[in-house]
Amino acid sequence: MLGILLGLILIMVLAYMGWSIIWVAPIAAGVVALTGGLDLLDAYTNTYMEGFVGFAKTWFPVFMLGAIFGKLMEDTGMAKSVAMGLTKVIGTQRAILGVIVSAAVLTYGGVSLFVVVFAVYPLALALFREANIARRLIPPTVALGAFTFTMTALPGTPQIQNLIPTQYYGTNAMAAPFMGLSAAVVMAVGGYLYLRWREKKLTAAGEVYTEPKDKKVTVEDDNGKVPHIALSFLPLVLVVFTLNVLNWDIVVALLTGIVSIMLFNISKFKGFTKAINGGASGSVIAIINTSAAVGFGSVVRAVPGFERLTELVMGIPGNPLFSQAAAINVLAGATGSASGGMGITLEALGEQYYQIAMNTGIPPEAFHRVASIASGGLDVLPHNGAVLTLLAITGMTHKESYKDIFVVGALIPVLSVVVAILVSMIGLL
Repeated sequence: MLGILLGLILIMVLAYMGWSIIWVAPIAAGVVALTGGLDLLDAYTNTYMEGFVGFAKTWFPVFMLGAIFGKLMEDTGMAKSVAMGLTKVIGTQRAILGVIVSAAVLTYGGVSLFVVVFAVYPLALALFREANIARRLIPPTVALGAFTFTMTALPGTPQIQNLIPTQYYGTNAMAAPFMGLSAAVVMAVGGYLYLRWREKKLTAAGEVYTEPKDKKVTVEDDNGKVPHIALSFLPLVLVVFTLNVLNWDIVVALLTGIVSIMLFNISKFKGFTKAINGGASGSVIAIINTSAAVGFGSVVRAVPGFERLTELVMGIPGNPLFSQAAAINVLAGATGSASGGMGITLEALGEQYYQIAMNTGIPPEAFHRVASIASGGLDVLPHNGAVLTLLAITGMTHKESYKDIFVVGALIPVLSVVVAILVSMIGLL
């Protein structure tokens, strides 16, 4: 138990310091192995790497195709077209809502979070300028639309955080829709009301829009070359429709979306190779990061102290869904990664939770949905990669915007998990 605790602390501290989990996870796993009485070399070359490779084998196609899909949406202008069209419909008087909806639609359609940030920021800048809203609220507004309810709670979302639990619970992307919708309402409505309250508070204090130091970021229409919004929506709809209505495998669904983007933008075929190369290259780091975290979970599961850890986690009073939510939140916070924290927890404890589901009559779908929602809670700590990217792109600092990001991206999502569990306890899934 002490070794497991030391390993977790090591991952948390080094990740917070900005060190890559790719090499931090094996070191932390080594600490767990040594203190747990395992042979260090065997623990790394076999136990750790089996977990690492097993996860990569299962999920690399999804990571790669998802990244390519997002990159093609970005490079063809389709992502920008969707965001621009939605914000025009919603209007500048509801700038915050416009940015949230734009980010949410792109995320739910399968576009990666990082692409969403790049696509939505110029539009957010224009809307906030027109509405005279303080720029410090742009990062939490984008975070609410992209990092929360569309990533983890809305049933059917093709984001990886909603797909990983299917491997452990034998479920699908639509698992526990009522639980997911209830949590999504808490996150979306709660976050929006909070941001509107903050907008009014900042305006009353005299803090309004100021131009960023980098004024090169503008809303371009590419001289009319941005695809029509109706055409740009189709790839997003195709991915969600084929995944959830036709029940196609996520790999086939993403391939369908990719092919549709290329067909709709055949005149831009010269740029396809660059976009596909960029997406494929970017996916490698993402899959290795999460696989490294899962490998650590495999070593934790192999040491004798794991039995005691299991007893402690499973011994959390009340509904076992609460213990799963707590474990995933803590590890997501420690790694600064939703998929990483979920990967460690489910790799180590997924089998036990599945057996609990079988023995107690709690549907595996409930465990799936709670795992997904919980992964998007404390992962949004200051060292989270998406948070760092969001602040860098928007030109904001942790001091200026992180408090609001934490409220809409961590505090409210954690509360939404409780709501989802309560919904399951009254018999709704």
